[in-house]
Amino acid sequence: MKKILIGIVALLIIIFIYFFLQSKSNLIEYKLNNKTYKLMTAKTTAEWEKGLMFYKSKSELKGADGMIFIFPNKQYQNFWNENTYLDLDIYWLVDDRVVGKVYLPSITKTKDVFTVDSPEVVNRVIEIVK
Repeated sequence: MKKILIGIVALLIIIFIYFFLQSKSNLIEYKLNNKTYKLMTAKTTAEWEKGLMFYKSKSELKGADGMIFIFPNKQYQNFWNENTYLDLDIYWLVDDRVVGKVYLPSITKTKDVFTVDSPEVVNRVIEIVK
């Protein structure tokens, strides 16, 4: 009986840890052009500034397909590839409506910093790793 009780308690602890870690995950599922992506979220100035910089392979993203940047206000946005080692598709959004898409090559391809600009004011930007 004691072994069964210990087993049940251990199982409950494992389940609790699993759901606790899931709730702390920074990944959200987002449907874009009829495909569902797992995206890291960037909601703060520090997260916006870093984005996907310094990642050298998709495996470093730990299951994410890219990142969504959520801004509090609609404004023109520009993104660049400084310290960005992954090729990216950039989607410009107003709420959940795509208003533009552009390819942002890695810094290793361009050698110099390359900048892309939103075609209009946006409040969300999605980077998908190619």
